[in-house]
Amino acid sequence: MQICSEPVHLIPADAGRSPEDGTALCLSGGGYRAMLFHAGVLWRLHDLRVLGKLKRISSVSGGSISAGVLALSWKQLYPDTGSHGSFEDSVIKPIRGLASRTIDRWAVLGSVVGLFGAGNRIAASYRRHLFANSNLQDLPDEPRFIFNATNVQSGVLCRFSKPYLWDYRVGKIENPRIEVAVAVAASSAFPPVLSPMILTFDSKQFVKGSGDDLELREYQQRLVLTDGGVYDNLGLETAWKRYKTILVSDAGSGFDGNPRPGSDWFRHTFRVLMTIDNQVRSLRKRHVIGSLSPPNRTRTGAYWSIEDEYSDSSGQTYSLQTPPEKTRELASVGTRLKKLSDDLQMRLINWGYAACDRSYKRFADNASPPAEDFPYPEVGV
Repeated sequence: MQICSEPVHLIPADAGRSPEDGTALCLSGGGYRAMLFHAGVLWRLHDLRVLGKLKRISSVSGGSISAGVLALSWKQLYPDTGSHGSFEDSVIKPIRGLASRTIDRWAVLGSVVGLFGAGNRIAASYRRHLFANSNLQDLPDEPRFIFNATNVQSGVLCRFSKPYLWDYRVGKIENPRIEVAVAVAASSAFPPVLSPMILTFDSKQFVKGSGDDLELREYQQRLVLTDGGVYDNLGLETAWKRYKTILVSDAGSGFDGNPRPGSDWFRHTFRVLMTIDNQVRSLRKRHVIGSLSPPNRTRTGAYWSIEDEYSDSSGQTYSLQTPPEKTRELASVGTRLKKLSDDLQMRLINWGYAACDRSYKRFADNASPPAEDFPYPEVGV
């Protein structure tokens, strides 16, 4: 693979800072497909005793749904004292419960006829089925969970976390009491159908001097947000400069060829925008892989993708069989918040578990024990 030398863009708060010891995990977008794939990833990292040692979890879109469930289960899974909770009961079951429901259809239809905003409707579904009325102050101090949205007014990330909501151009709100459901809905406001997510504030809530060139009342009183993946589909930016070890889980879909793309203005414009988006994502991906790969390796960690295909050419024998014809089916699952069958849910979770297992062992820690079986061995991938 050709390695891109283009650097990851850094916000002023991270510029000039040397990476700290510690590991950050980045979870990409991709609707329910990504949510379930990442659920398997989190399960494997938990079994490896890596998850509880992470310093930061940065997510966008579908990855933010999984991260939100994990964040609110963290104190139960990793208490200071006492017994640990069940990972399957605390994290996997709620995620699978949501994956058994279609939540985007009525949100889209309602916004079309002007009854409500699609983003607010999605937030209501997250509130009802996953997060209740929990807010960002209910999250653990460590690891820091960051839900990334894109501010279409400023053109940069808007970060939701326990310490702050922050768009570096517009400014910062410290210790926000924004609902987790709202933060995740903003992060997963997939355009154009679930976007925008509009949040209103009193400009006095922003810390004076915390913004750059757009620290203005008209930008602070009304944030117009869309999916975090529009700016950074890997959730990479808020983790890359801060920590030395980076784990990247990519459940983004590929760019399919089309021999007869639409020639009308709407379909042609959409195809052109998708081409631009695909190239931006590819540049970021190449930079990550190049930085983690010898001989010019500058960072530690691992990258894995839902589109990976594993063979035995490396000489390593794996107990988890992942036939390419099966994993290609999983990588092609649509980017929607649409009900998936139990069988497909389990296969996606198994695939995330296996992809993480292989890449983590090969690139991050070759002394880690290999997985003996899938979480759901009866279905495989």
